[in-house]
Amino acid sequence: MKKIFTISANPLSMNLGLLLIRLIIGFLMAFIGYEKLIHFNELAVDDFWVKNVSFLGMTGKLPLALTIFAEFFCSLFLIIGFLTRFSSFVLLFCMSYIFLVIFPGSILSKGEHGYEFNTAFTYAMIYLGLFFTGPGKYSLDHKLFNKTH
Repeated sequence: MKKIFTISANPLSMNLGLLLIRLIIGFLMAFIGYEKLIHFNELAVDDFWVKNVSFLGMTGKLPLALTIFAEFFCSLFLIIGFLTRFSSFVLLFCMSYIFLVIFPGSILSKGEHGYEFNTAFTYAMIYLGLFFTGPGKYSLDHKLFNKTH
């Protein structure tokens, strides 16, 4: 019990913490991406994707497909800890694009029940942290690419 509340960075606690963060954030975002994936045809012709989302001059299906790749497939990679830095970078880029271009710079907004944080900004900060920390010991990256095991 004393080890749980210690101030120093315990490798076991850090690796379990990274696993927990990857699992939670991965499942939350994968659910969002899965919803887009199963409704791809309807969303691709929706006014939001056709009129509001433009990536490198393209609208409709391609930006939606890239978003699904990031939100669903990269989140699955994040969950299992495979290509974690690549996946977190792709997700960071996607969330930053949403935060900076689609809903320009609104970190905080007035909501129905008070102020709300922009969820894309929140996700982007978590992905930035995962990009710098890496996946931790409990990941496929560690199993496949760690030269000391």
